[in-house]
Amino acid sequence: MARKNASTIVEDELETAANESPQAGRRFEDVSMDARLLDLDDESESPFLRGQKRVPVRKGALPRKALDRAKSLLLLLLVGGIAVLVAVTLFRYATQSWRFQLDSSDNIEIRGANRASRAQVLEVFAADIDRNVFFVPLSERQKQLQEVPWIESAAVMRFLPNRLRVDVKERTPVAFVEIGSRIALIDAHGVVLDMSPGQQSSYSFPVIVGMTDTEPLSTRAARMKIYAQLIRELDSGGTQYSRDLSDVDLSDPDDVKATVADPQGAVLLHLGSSNFLDRFRTYVTHVQEWRTQFPGLKSLDLRYQHQVIVNPDEVRAAPSSAAGANDGAVASNKKSVAHEKSKKHK
Repeated sequence: MARKNASTIVEDELETAANESPQAGRRFEDVSMDARLLDLDDESESPFLRGQKRVPVRKGALPRKALDRAKSLLLLLLVGGIAVLVAVTLFRYATQSWRFQLDSSDNIEIRGANRASRAQVLEVFAADIDRNVFFVPLSERQKQLQEVPWIESAAVMRFLPNRLRVDVKERTPVAFVEIGSRIALIDAHGVVLDMSPGQQSSYSFPVIVGMTDTEPLSTRAARMKIYAQLIRELDSGGTQYSRDLSDVDLSDPDDVKATVADPQGAVLLHLGSSNFLDRFRTYVTHVQEWRTQFPGLKSLDLRYQHQVIVNPDEVRAAPSSAAGANDGAVASNKKSVAHEKSKKHK
């Protein structure tokens, strides 16, 4: 309270002096301002003033979500870097280590090859010996193996650290084939298969004639479809007539000619291009009758409806005779059958 009274007294004295003269008034204003300033200073320094509340200042830190994302990204980069480093290390080890080197043909296992020799198969892998097993082109080797005549398909697999396994599916022969002066085997797709010595006795097939080694595979494949149809029809119902055939001539697709190995003499049958079973049954039913009437029976043309031509190959040179098929009678008195060819039925 003493300080407050003292300030009031000083202000009263200043006002009195200001009233006495203008200059004094100006001095009074200056002194008054100074007094106020002094008074404010006194109040700021007073120990009885209320303390000011502190306001917390936020620092410039990242939000929690952004911080978590940054941590996750750093962790992901770290894991990815470690994975890449491990992969590179393993790749270098696998492609450069001697442990993965195919150092011998003994490390190549071959399964399913019976007719195709091991030497033929290993010849395909000749360039891979001493090569890293990961650098062996498996798909290319499979294609090369399928070019071996006896191999229809093949699969090549890697087995770590330094082995290969070859699974082979061989072709299945369905007939012998006469190519030029040699006899070979042939499969259903027309692929000619060479035989090793003594292998011929392992099969019992008719011999296909009328093919050459210069014709394309597609031509042989088409002819083999006709052959397959012939065998399928002759063996349908358990008849197994195909066992009686010694050879089949496929040179003319419209006239399949089959030779029957009869104990009384081989007979060449003209079977056309269809109805093989019906025409063959006609032969089986009447062959003994025809042999009785035609001691020189060598061939029969079964392609015509209601008739059979005896020894047709001789008829082309000089007309011979015809035989009825439906009633089983042979028209032995007929000397010419040229006028009956209009009844030809394939």
